[in-house]
Amino acid sequence: MRPIFLLAVALVFVTTLCVAATAHAIVPGLPIAAAVALGALVAPPDPVAATAAAGQLGLPRRLVSILEGEGLFNDVTAIVLYHVAIAAAVSGTFSPWQVGLDLVLSAVVAPAVGLALGWGANKLMDLLGDPTLQIGLSLLVPYASYVMAEELHGSGVLAVLITALFLAEYATDADDVMTRLAGHTFWDIVDTLVTGVAFGLIGLELHNAVRTASGRWDEMLGWAAAIVCVVVLVRLLYLLPATWLTKRMHAKRDVDEEIPMSRRETVVMWWSGMRGVASVALALAVPLETDSGAPFPDRDEIVFIAFGVIMATLVLQGLTLPWLVKRLGVRADSAREKEFEKQLAVRAARAAKRRLKEIEAVEDLPEELSEQMLRRAFEIGVRISPDMGEEERREAHQQRVRRLKRVRRIQSELLSAARHEVLAARSEPGADPEVVDRVLRHLDVRSLR
Repeated sequence: MRPIFLLAVALVFVTTLCVAATAHAIVPGLPIAAAVALGALVAPPDPVAATAAAGQLGLPRRLVSILEGEGLFNDVTAIVLYHVAIAAAVSGTFSPWQVGLDLVLSAVVAPAVGLALGWGANKLMDLLGDPTLQIGLSLLVPYASYVMAEELHGSGVLAVLITALFLAEYATDADDVMTRLAGHTFWDIVDTLVTGVAFGLIGLELHNAVRTASGRWDEMLGWAAAIVCVVVLVRLLYLLPATWLTKRMHAKRDVDEEIPMSRRETVVMWWSGMRGVASVALALAVPLETDSGAPFPDRDEIVFIAFGVIMATLVLQGLTLPWLVKRLGVRADSAREKEFEKQLAVRAARAAKRRLKEIEAVEDLPEELSEQMLRRAFEIGVRISPDMGEEERREAHQQRVRRLKRVRRIQSELLSAARHEVLAARSEPGADPEVVDRVLRHLDVRSLR
């Protein structure tokens, strides 16, 4: 929590301040409020590219956790600052007391709304039972959480985040396999579509940015390059003392907390600060006019600079991050992960054996069936971690696995032939499509099993 707080809250404030000061100094006539809005919208890094690289390159889990945590919470900080700056630029007035009140409301109201909606949605999901309805509810609840928090003058983004974290923690039924599998697939698709739409908007808005820079390319590119340098350098100059401070606090409190402990990991964290979806959304949300009807001050320049920062960090840092990770040799502790996986496999097998003994205590199982179920309980753990068994039992398991793969391959071909035949029957005269779909679903479920 400590490194995530230092990155997601404190670093966003520092980056916003530095960018605002630089933009106000180099862009002629740019008001302070508009400069702060620019700083807020380019301050939060997007962890999508970094975590994608982490999955491919095997970064340490602690680094991935910090990057994901930063990506979740820094949007909240940046959006609150952005709203305050936009309100000041649009209205032409600024009240420190009002800003303080907004921050307090965002910090108090949003978690309360998020927890309340998360608890209510959790209870409702238990009543629904059907995976389709549960997934549909998980899509609608965040909208309700956002709107309710905004109506109560809280942070809608923070409320959605709290609701999502609550549902992820408490709305998981161990035996609800279908909802879990279908839910992961559904949200992977939603995440891909939303990200694609956001970056598609960059392309749609690019012609406006090009038109804005027409005849002023040297000047506009110079401003964008200066802000890119500020954004990148501020993150590096902040991470060095922040990492040192975190280490000192960690040592004094003697807390068993995983934090970046080397300069190489700190460099990877620095270079992972690509800007993305949040910056795109905030740049496109800059108003066209103020309350007086006048054009928003230097809106075109702000959007051009913001898109310059997004494109430069995504292309430069995003394409070179895999090379940097390999060059520095930052890798996950695979031996430790394998050992933990083995421990979980042992615990899973023991839980299965305990349950088998409970069943044998109340049911009269034949000896042959009891021995078969005991082998199945052991295989639960071996399939997770083959290293947990003795050499002979591992060899026997591997033979069974090879036989099972062969059986599954043949059975898959049999089911495939059955599906083709059922689909061919759909086009036959007099065929009932609902019956065809029902039979096909039965075969699909059988294939999944």
